[in-house]
Amino acid sequence: MDDLDQKILTALAADSSTSVSRLARRFKVARSTVQARLERMETNGTIAGYTIKLGDVALARRIRATVLLQVEPRSSASVVTKLKAIPEVEMVATSTGRVDLIAQIACETTEEIDTTLDRIGAITGVQDLESLIHLATKFDRAI
Repeated sequence: MDDLDQKILTALAADSSTSVSRLARRFKVARSTVQARLERMETNGTIAGYTIKLGDVALARRIRATVLLQVEPRSSASVVTKLKAIPEVEMVATSTGRVDLIAQIACETTEEIDTTLDRIGAITGVQDLESLIHLATKFDRAI
């Protein structure tokens, strides 16, 4: 990966909707050069996909919760697979300490949170869970 690749990645990380033409103009290279670089980075796995970041208005409509999960020994992989199939689960991470997995969920209503927590609790291998509803976001570096 050279300097141009790094510049393209940085620009796309800031705004994934930036067009190939705009990138080409910004970096003073041919459009075909940017397109070829993007195709190569997609093929080799450097770029795994493109996404959007929701604005404050869209984010405000969602209720988020952190879910702390204790799972049976050697069942983490199966639990993670089942969590991945639940659309409300945004993120899952492994953890040290008293919990094995940490999940973040996002729902439109508290009723949906309750239903999602019931679905998570019913997964084979989940021994216990604790949910922490997010009240107010003071800052979020990911946004």
